[in-house]
Amino acid sequence: MITPATTMTTSVLVFSLALLFFSVAQGLNPKYCDTPQEHGSTLQVLHVHSPCSPFRPSASVSWEESVLEMEGKDQARLQYLSSLLAVAGKSVVPIASGRQVIQSPAYIVRAKIGTPPQTMLMAMDTSNDAAWIPCTGCLGCPSTLFAPAKSTTFKSLNCQAAQCKQVPNPTCGGGACSFNMTYGGSSIAANLSQDTVKLATNDIPGYTFGCIQKTTGGSVPPQGLLGLGRGPLSLLSQTQSLYKSTFSYCLPGFRSINFSGSLRLGPIGQPKRIKYTQLLRNPRRSSLYYVNLIGIRVGRRVVDIPPSALAFNPVTGAGTIFDSGVVFTRLVQPAYIAVRDAYRKRVGNATVSALGGFDTCYSVPIAAPTITFMFTGMNVTLPPDNLLIHSTAGSTTCLAMAAAPDNVNSVLNVIANMQQQNHRVLFDVPNSRLGVARELCT
Repeated sequence: MITPATTMTTSVLVFSLALLFFSVAQGLNPKYCDTPQEHGSTLQVLHVHSPCSPFRPSASVSWEESVLEMEGKDQARLQYLSSLLAVAGKSVVPIASGRQVIQSPAYIVRAKIGTPPQTMLMAMDTSNDAAWIPCTGCLGCPSTLFAPAKSTTFKSLNCQAAQCKQVPNPTCGGGACSFNMTYGGSSIAANLSQDTVKLATNDIPGYTFGCIQKTTGGSVPPQGLLGLGRGPLSLLSQTQSLYKSTFSYCLPGFRSINFSGSLRLGPIGQPKRIKYTQLLRNPRRSSLYYVNLIGIRVGRRVVDIPPSALAFNPVTGAGTIFDSGVVFTRLVQPAYIAVRDAYRKRVGNATVSALGGFDTCYSVPIAAPTITFMFTGMNVTLPPDNLLIHSTAGSTTCLAMAAAPDNVNSVLNVIANMQQQNHRVLFDVPNSRLGVARELCT
């Protein structure tokens, strides 16, 4: 266990991500990126800003700019998640938040599409179902495109295909199943297609995905998206016989030199010593991974939070989810205020300042308490590495949590990817449970 004193005095989390990854990339062995550590059903997970990612910034930005940029993308992601709650009866969702997942996905995995295979770096998204890939001839898509004409196993699906009923707003121009969707300030037109997808060493023939033909606006998927939700077109549903609707990931911490973790598909090789909490199902938004958060502890003291702030309510969509796209954990306002005030009290009399949406920042070293999320059957205690963001020089420290923004339907508590880093998070859908165990993700 890393102590607060050790964290604050011997090492500083360099949170100016662009600067950190740009610097590391200069000295990284190119062979590391060319030979990913993938075997069996385990894929390498890269952060979008890692040295091996083509999406990493080409120049450094200030710490304040990077934090505020990620906070803004988080708000767009939260608006997307909130919009899901308002759509009753939908089993398939549009592409996840354009700003958070499409323009700059938090975590990406390599997938090989077609025969012979074409490598794409696809965003990994636990709150989305289907896969979406920009294809040759797409208007408004980026330069890296999948070329269906070069694949001998590619085929378009017609309107009679069962999968055509599972996409939003299907149309039947020329007999092919096409669909249009909007999100943010953008729109997408795609054809429903199938091809062989290879993940690590596993070939998945006839995988159904959207082949994007046109996009407008500023939110376009760099190289596609892989949905890990629970809907009918998700990876779990399409590979049920292979992976048994089970997967886990380990997201690397910001200080990992290569900033890469792993996505492990299927029940084989999953951790044996792990604590579980029950997965809850919301019929209005069946893809999201709801859990029962029953309390939060700061240090050793349980925070006094109104029960309604944590309660699961499938009618309103209220409750708590685990999400791979949001960077910083968001709590509904009554819960956040209670946790924030308890945290400030535990830290002591140090002067508190604000940075953007983060209202608990310090310009002096602090003895940071742990925070424990208390779920039914499972407690997850987070050390300072999962709770604090530090400026490059280490002069400013902020609590990496915030209240849900006022401009969204603020009923969701979201356990975000920074708080999940260096943990193995296991999604065991057949047994309706989610497990968390500490693990150094490298």
